[in-house]
Amino acid sequence: MTNLFKNKKMKQKTQSVSVLFMLFSILFCVCLIAANLLETKQIAAGPISLTGGLIVFPVSYIINDCVCEVWGYRKARLLIWTGFAMNFFFVIVGAICDAIPGAPYWTNEAGFHAIFGLAPRIAAASFIAFLFGSFINAYVMSKMKLRDGKRRFSARAILSTIFGESADSIIFFPLALGGVVPMEALPGMMVGQVILKTLYEVVALPVTIRVVKALKRHEGEDVYDEGISYNVLKVFQL
Repeated sequence: MTNLFKNKKMKQKTQSVSVLFMLFSILFCVCLIAANLLETKQIAAGPISLTGGLIVFPVSYIINDCVCEVWGYRKARLLIWTGFAMNFFFVIVGAICDAIPGAPYWTNEAGFHAIFGLAPRIAAASFIAFLFGSFINAYVMSKMKLRDGKRRFSARAILSTIFGESADSIIFFPLALGGVVPMEALPGMMVGQVILKTLYEVVALPVTIRVVKALKRHEGEDVYDEGISYNVLKVFQL
């Protein structure tokens, strides 16, 4: 009876989420939605052309790293699908509102459309790239932690970002901009985005390390993904 009670209690714990995980999930969703809005602004940093989304989108990869490191791949999988669903909902609602004719006295139709009238092609490319990039990021984090244990968090945080952001860029730019931007220009854009987003991760790494240590201490969690399924569709297998 004692073992049965312990097993039941353990299952209840693994099938639940903490308040801190919930707060990280909210921040993750906000970052994805904010990135969509900020992407509409073009920024010139010397000879390099960027979008405003670069300010906040890499934060989603940092959160992904923190969640995977502390709570494991299964919680990261739930996080990624939650972010996808909330972002999809936001884009759909924005598109519906954009399609509804404005009041006769309203003069901001063009500005509203520029922000919320996301082209279906770009939206689809963004969603596909996000899923591939985020899951690859979480998979690399999980596998490297199984190999290295408590050591080399910095290495797996950086390498997982490189793999994840590379997949994101390789998928997004050809799907979204192929035929619009010259093909010879796409590799430079992809490499530039990966380098800048990885540098973002490196600069933020001292803060990320402290956050991960504080989370492990507060939550009493340091999950190793031994014997789990990496099937991305098993969302509720926590």
